[in-house]
Amino acid sequence: MAIKKSEIYSSLWKSCDELRGGMDASQYKDYVLVLLFVKYVSDKYAGQKDAMVEVPKGGSFADVVALKGNKEIGDKINKIIAKLAEVNNLKGVIDQTDFNDPPRTSG
Repeated sequence: MAIKKSEIYSSLWKSCDELRGGMDASQYKDYVLVLLFVKYVSDKYAGQKDAMVEVPKGGSFADVVALKGNKEIGDKINKIIAKLAEVNNLKGVIDQTDFNDPPRTSG
């Protein structure tokens, strides 16, 4: 039986809402948008020569995923994003969200 788009969207929305926990949606978007950017540029440009965005070693979405279960995940995500920001002249743009900010990241 085929799944309807509305069922997929509803399921995704519910999952995101559960992950957000007690965090205000206006704050949560900052985290999600940064991760979506890292995912997008990693998928589109990683390993390509003369790409619009350079994805450095240790600065990709795969590096974020590899942190699953790591006790220092927030700090390490910050470092991954900092690498990506530095090589692409995006300091102060994509590295403003602190993934190691306990009041905002604890559910």
